[in-house]
Amino acid sequence: MKKLKLALLLALASMTIFGLTFSCQNANAKKKAVKIPMEDFFRNPEKTAFQISPNGKFLSFLAPYENRMNVYVKDLHGDSAVRVTSETARDIAGYFWANNERLLFLKDTGGDENFSLYGVNRNGEEMKALTEFEGVRTTMIDDLPDIEEEVIIGLNKRNARVFDPYRLNIETGEMEMLAENPGNIQGWVTDHDGKLRAAVGIEDGVNTTLLYRDSERDSFEVVIKNNFKNELNPYFFTFDNEKIYAVSNLERDKKAPVIFNPKTGEIEEVLYENDEYDVTGLSYSRKRKVLTTASYTSWKRQRHFFDKEAQQLFESLEEDLGEYEIAITDSDKPEKRFIIRTYSDRSLGAYYYYDSENDELNKIADVSPWLDEENMAGTTPVKYQSRDGLTIHGYLTLPKGYSMESSQNLPVVVNPHGGPWYRDSWGFNPEVQFMANRGYAVFQMNFRGSTGYGKEFWEASFKQWGLSMQDDITDGVKWLIEKGIADPERVAIYGGSYGGYATLAGMTFTPELYAAGVDYVGVSNLFTFMNTIPPYWEPLLDMMYEMVGHPKKDSLQLRETSPVFHADKIEAPLFIAQGANDPRVNKDESDQMVEALKKRGVEVQYMVKDNEGHGFRNEENRFDFYGAMEKFLAKHLNGEEVRE
Repeated sequence: MKKLKLALLLALASMTIFGLTFSCQNANAKKKAVKIPMEDFFRNPEKTAFQISPNGKFLSFLAPYENRMNVYVKDLHGDSAVRVTSETARDIAGYFWANNERLLFLKDTGGDENFSLYGVNRNGEEMKALTEFEGVRTTMIDDLPDIEEEVIIGLNKRNARVFDPYRLNIETGEMEMLAENPGNIQGWVTDHDGKLRAAVGIEDGVNTTLLYRDSERDSFEVVIKNNFKNELNPYFFTFDNEKIYAVSNLERDKKAPVIFNPKTGEIEEVLYENDEYDVTGLSYSRKRKVLTTASYTSWKRQRHFFDKEAQQLFESLEEDLGEYEIAITDSDKPEKRFIIRTYSDRSLGAYYYYDSENDELNKIADVSPWLDEENMAGTTPVKYQSRDGLTIHGYLTLPKGYSMESSQNLPVVVNPHGGPWYRDSWGFNPEVQFMANRGYAVFQMNFRGSTGYGKEFWEASFKQWGLSMQDDITDGVKWLIEKGIADPERVAIYGGSYGGYATLAGMTFTPELYAAGVDYVGVSNLFTFMNTIPPYWEPLLDMMYEMVGHPKKDSLQLRETSPVFHADKIEAPLFIAQGANDPRVNKDESDQMVEALKKRGVEVQYMVKDNEGHGFRNEENRFDFYGAMEKFLAKHLNGEEVRE
């Protein structure tokens, strides 16, 4: 298992929640949750990201040091831990065990996402910068668990637009380029011996190709080409290194796991298929060399088991750990000792250590022990119909003490997700819990284009920013109002990234719906957005033009759907937050919107953090943002002032 891996016909009758019908006519419940300090939702975890050394003797984890998340290591059965990194400017972005003695970690500067790779011994000694190049981004291709001194990385050092693969000696820092990226390769695939054998590329701007070679001595050859809407995504090689396990939607709507023969260019077998949802995950046992699970998300994550041993392991863990969601996040090399993570909609959960030889399960740590799940709000899956007849799935979180039967005229925060080709799923969301704790119902929806619901639902979003994608959000708000849950005078909209765009679009195109809006690193101008993307996105521009719109061919539409050109329609107050070093949504996106609003005399609150990028990672910046957001929502939804 590789580490660091790292989308209106209003329903006027009663609300349908997976076949259950509820009436919303009773008076609001009067119970109130205990008010929890804002900082408790957004402070750094006590301990998180636990991993186990390959020999199973040591545990590593991230924990705060001077308000930054750093790497610690302890003996598996010991109490004290050694801090092996001492970063004070920014959190460690990710880390893993390279071998039993040495760990590798990634960090960037001020949120620029130009990650550099560093190595350090498990005792904190011999820190070494391995890819510390200015303006260069490091990606992990293969951690090579069977080759202790080497990893395979990607660097855009030679050409900022593309990543070349390198074999890196983590002891000496020596690197060998394994192939020169011709300019169109977007991903590399190694076999189980750590040999670079396949690649995914772009051809003619909108066609994806799979390239293959028999050995590293051979040249890559294209074996299959498809329009990007028709996907064949290689995950890993079969265990004889001859064929490829992939996930594909070729000749189907929903993605399914398949075996692909790169020598014939054909899919030989469909391993599992789900008629409602895309399969998006495949897992295997490196030691036993068997495929174990396929995973997909309905309203929760679901698994299909290929392997009896893996199924028995999960069933045993579920019996011991109860109703929580369970994930196996790491194991030692013999696959005898495992790190288990639990979570739910009301809990960030805990980490456990499981010894399969002795059938022992022990808790290592709670992630946020200061948050009592009994004081958290439950998140319920819901669905409604869009105006053109699509089923839109989403989640509704009501304040503690309220139920579907007793909720009327609540203040609501509408929270569209980012991406936009992403999806919301069930689990603990500190933003949602914070807003619910402050008395707001929180409404999340997987508008068209959200992933996991098949090709047709995804394609329905193409060139629909600010149009039918936004209509799906609007229809959801109207649905909540029709149900009597939402007070139509107290609805706000908040989102980040694409969700920030949707916030601005909602405030400009449907100003009558919203009493306030919070835009967090959101796009305001579709022209300038596509002109300021990171260089390594440039090979994907033709796809973006087809999915979002072409700046010349679709210029009238892009102007019509860029909120910055319609700032005169905004009626409600707006709060905008932005990271100065954001490589995805340039600070100019927020600057333009603020300037346009100030010219009209519209109330706008603007927060810029000079040491942040696409979202605030530093704890003190999170506190500033959510503290300001709390006051803003209280004032404009409840008419209250929040005191310090």
